[in-house]
Amino acid sequence: MQRLDGPEPSPAAEASAGPQAVAVVGLGGIGGVAAGCLAEAGIHRIVGCARRPLERLTLERDETALDLPLRTLTDPGEAEPVDWVLLATKAQDTAAAGPWLERLCGPSTRVAVLQNGVDHARRVAPFIGEARAVPVIVYYNGERIAPDRVRLRHIGGDDMIVADEPDGRAFAALFAGTSLAVGLSADLLTLMWRKLLINAVANPIGALTRQRQVVMRRGDIRALGLAVLEEAAAVAAACGARLEPDEPERTLARLLTFPEEAGTSMYFDTLAGRPLEFEALTGAVVAAGERHGIATPLNRALLALLSAISDAARAAA
Repeated sequence: MQRLDGPEPSPAAEASAGPQAVAVVGLGGIGGVAAGCLAEAGIHRIVGCARRPLERLTLERDETALDLPLRTLTDPGEAEPVDWVLLATKAQDTAAAGPWLERLCGPSTRVAVLQNGVDHARRVAPFIGEARAVPVIVYYNGERIAPDRVRLRHIGGDDMIVADEPDGRAFAALFAGTSLAVGLSADLLTLMWRKLLINAVANPIGALTRQRQVVMRRGDIRALGLAVLEEAAAVAAACGARLEPDEPERTLARLLTFPEEAGTSMYFDTLAGRPLEFEALTGAVVAAGERHGIATPLNRALLALLSAISDAARAAA
């Protein structure tokens, strides 16, 4: 596999799994943090793929700010096949990232999909040829402070989880030695739906109230969130997720452990006037409910409101 230009990896990296060529497509909160943590470790050769060029990236973490060099490309025509692609765009922007994926992917490339939702592999299949998709559940909170500055907040436990199979274990090895912890699971479908349950509450409420996670401390908002979760959990179970009988209550309790100052992606997109990632979240719950004959009136109402916000942002762009 052809290597990207960049600093030579450390001897310790050579002695472990060996350096990999890694392209990060999308340098927002999630992609910027992933690129920053990999760059900080100095093990692999990292390139960012973005609309605007960057020479450096500042990663804020644990009361520190790290100034890191980062090579970026702005034209897919300049890209060449790499060992790993980390796709960190919003789900609705996958097709727009298609030119990058087509240039970066070769037969032995793995494409780690760091997106929300439950259909990671299907979403990228039209663009990656013979490359293999690796669905990734992201738990860390990544916030883009400026085009060249991101902030990492650990939510607790593993920062990312992948399937306990060869490609998943290779992804975990990629982040060995970084500040992001990757866990392995034998039941990724259940965990995907558990993550979607969190997103089906936190993202719509954050966007509609224009508030960070502190809004979940309100009693009326918690009651609404629990009702939304009860609908979504019934849909998840119908799709094969192995949930606990009190899954909605457990999910709400977990949401209340998140830092009050943490903001969701929809919250940030609403403030910035950007289209929202509602189809892969609330839309996925409503669509699966329709397939399985499960009523989702609250999620459907949220979907209509989010769609109206997103359409207005798109029209104003």
